[in-house]
Amino acid sequence: MELWYTERHTDDVKFSIKVNRQLFSEQSEFQRIDVFESNQFGRFLTLDGYMMLTEKDEFIYHEMIVHVPMAVHPNVKNVLVIGAGDGGVIRELCKYDTIERMNMVEIDEKVVEVCKKYLPLTSCCLDDSRLKIYYQDGLRFVRTKQQEYDLIIVDSTDPFGPGEGLFTKEFYGNCYKALKDDGIMVNQHESPFYPEDAIAMQRAHKRIVESFEVSKVYQAHIPTYPSGHWLFGFASKKYHPTRDFLAEKWLKRDLKTRYYNTQIHSGAFALPTYVEELLKDVE
Repeated sequence: MELWYTERHTDDVKFSIKVNRQLFSEQSEFQRIDVFESNQFGRFLTLDGYMMLTEKDEFIYHEMIVHVPMAVHPNVKNVLVIGAGDGGVIRELCKYDTIERMNMVEIDEKVVEVCKKYLPLTSCCLDDSRLKIYYQDGLRFVRTKQQEYDLIIVDSTDPFGPGEGLFTKEFYGNCYKALKDDGIMVNQHESPFYPEDAIAMQRAHKRIVESFEVSKVYQAHIPTYPSGHWLFGFASKKYHPTRDFLAEKWLKRDLKTRYYNTQIHSGAFALPTYVEELLKDVE
């Protein structure tokens, strides 16, 4: 008998991966957590039946959500990461020895525990001495902060269930207040391809535009996410993601990446016409 993981992307589209074995399954206080192993994508994590990451393509997502803002802001020392219990964002941030402090807020401690055990490729830096993990709701945590962070990375799940509050106008406004005067916020921005996802993307973009002086969207190709076409949001109080891009400074760091490079950085902000039109509709 064959075992397959199948995720519904629309009423008419499903995505499937053949599974060798299921490594973990449990209902936590907040969500169902599953870890599977496959030939094609290695180990992968799902929450409530939705794909979070695979060992095969997680580097694309994590490099693009971290290195884009890090190559724009000239002096990131204090970082807030919301979500990211798998550890991939922290792994990429740990490549920067100039970062002094990382706060990570993850609502579900069980996710971190499971990823430490079953997904060492992403969780490998969760014991870094600069990192402090808070197991609480990200929306509540950020309400109490003001002018504290140079960079906020919102690595949330989709806009329902435990991640729903991280797509609200209140949340983005609180992130704005938690950032220093030249701070940057980056978030996963959903996919523009299928209508249901595009509506969620537009809703998030509209709320961010209302809160930040600079609000741009960039893209990457992530095969296991719906449609493969994925967007990220870049929001800033001061810096523009391409005009203030410090390419030479980033190259001098000599960091090892598999997807991100300085050409990709600039090109990622050149969006297809249909995406530009979706964004203009809500700006």
